[in-house]
Amino acid sequence: MTRPAPSRRRLWAGAALAAALVAGSTACGQEAADEPTSAPPAAAPASPAPSPTAATPTAAAPIDIRPAVPEPAVSIPRPVRVQVEGTGIDLEVIPGGVEANGAMALPDNHDQAAWYRYGPAPGAEEGSSVLAAHVDSRTEQLPIAGLKDVPAGTVVTVTREDGSVLRYAAEGVDHIAKKSLDGHRLFDRTGEPRLKLVTCGGQWLEAQDDYEDNVVLTAAPVS
Repeated sequence: MTRPAPSRRRLWAGAALAAALVAGSTACGQEAADEPTSAPPAAAPASPAPSPTAATPTAAAPIDIRPAVPEPAVSIPRPVRVQVEGTGIDLEVIPGGVEANGAMALPDNHDQAAWYRYGPAPGAEEGSSVLAAHVDSRTEQLPIAGLKDVPAGTVVTVTREDGSVLRYAAEGVDHIAKKSLDGHRLFDRTGEPRLKLVTCGGQWLEAQDDYEDNVVLTAAPVS
């Protein structure tokens, strides 16, 4: 099986995605006391050194510190398969992270989609669960190329590793220029729970060696 061209493996999230990855991982220390602005009068005697065992009082209020490690999230079974009714889209799903250039990492094959594992999983109570896959290879278009034509109301099914099945209904499909992709919106960790299927689309730009757009299908959970 021919591997996809390196230039067609990119789902760009830009600086917004990089910012989302480091959120919650920063700790800050307490600031040092201000230095005196002038020397004491020459006639004033030097203050005696405090006893090694004496407590040194301070008027500084304690500073709240963000934990360096976020509290563990509620465990949710990871997605292992996604299917879109009435299309040929039927893909195994594996966890995916981020490449060194800030793009979402996708599998190096045509049969799998990546779930953005640093964001919500399908079934989470809030935020967007992002699944992404290649649109083509060097020699052929892949089934997910039909994502742009999926009508509203189409059922999207996600199977999880524990065997449970989640159903979503497509709300619509957006073509978003990669140069203006809103990473905070696509990879949102808050708000109404949504499933987002993503691939490349639009015009092939020879100068950029990449597609012009990302095609994003948004679907809402149904009972």
